[in-house]
Amino acid sequence: MSRQAEITPDGLKKLEEELEHLTTVRRREVSERIKEARDFGDISENAEYDDAKNEQAQLEAQIAQLEERIRRSVVVEEPGEKTGEVVFGSVVHIKDQKTGESKKFQIVGSTEADLTEGKLSSESPIGSALLGGKVNQIVSVPAQKGRPRKYKITKIDAA
Repeated sequence: MSRQAEITPDGLKKLEEELEHLTTVRRREVSERIKEARDFGDISENAEYDDAKNEQAQLEAQIAQLEERIRRSVVVEEPGEKTGEVVFGSVVHIKDQKTGESKKFQIVGSTEADLTEGKLSSESPIGSALLGGKVNQIVSVPAQKGRPRKYKITKIDAA
């Protein structure tokens, strides 16, 4: 049995939009490609037909995976006002106490985490260490090797 996954309202909306695109636009494109490949003649020796059918199988698997992600998603409302502590959906500014490097992350569910967009999973070591933290608090994050990393929370914003 799959476990539920927390997600922000924006994250759920993006998944639903992607699903809509795949089930309408992409399915239609792949169906048209299969139809064109059939028109080439004998499908038993038709590489275009085989490629199109493989693409269809991959698309259907992707759709099924997205439907499952949406089905097990639990929307957690983002804080509308400052709560004074890091909660799911918060945008957190942190400063590495060793390097002095500053970073900014939004705490989100694992299904929508994407470091390139500054979205950090609440289940990650840094994300879970930050949850419940307050401005000027220093949190310790276990490291795989060596000493734990320490980060100072410099600012907390509502999403």
